[in-house]
Amino acid sequence: MSIMTKLDKNVANTLTVDDLTRAIKNSIDRKGLKEEDARRMAQHVLNFFGYGDRIIDNILEPEDRDAFYMLEDSGLLTTEREETTLYDGREWRIHYWLFKKDRIVELVNVSKDKERAAMAGRPEDVYKEVPDDIWRLRGAVEEEEEE
Repeated sequence: MSIMTKLDKNVANTLTVDDLTRAIKNSIDRKGLKEEDARRMAQHVLNFFGYGDRIIDNILEPEDRDAFYMLEDSGLLTTEREETTLYDGREWRIHYWLFKKDRIVELVNVSKDKERAAMAGRPEDVYKEVPDDIWRLRGAVEEEEEE
């Protein structure tokens, strides 16, 4: 499941379960949260949002709302409210939950940067970056030197 989101300069990006899982894992508990627990939470939250970027608060059960508050504390969700005047003059407030897309992207990128740094730290990976034609060229030079 994924939702379309608009980030910087109206560039459309897709928030996937994998991305939200990474963001949850990086924001809540960097050591103890298991991957499958973070994924389960990401799927649960995305099921409420569907393909939208905000949901109305009254669809949530108390247990779900607790999870949303936890994600709000982690910086992944935020709330907004809308006030309207009813026909009889009373004020009516509607509360919404929204993804904090910039924070989610930041946490996803931190995770990806860490993975890249871990991969770059292995000496044997240096050779994987050398194109095949360079290896062939080096072999031809060595053959000429032997003659």
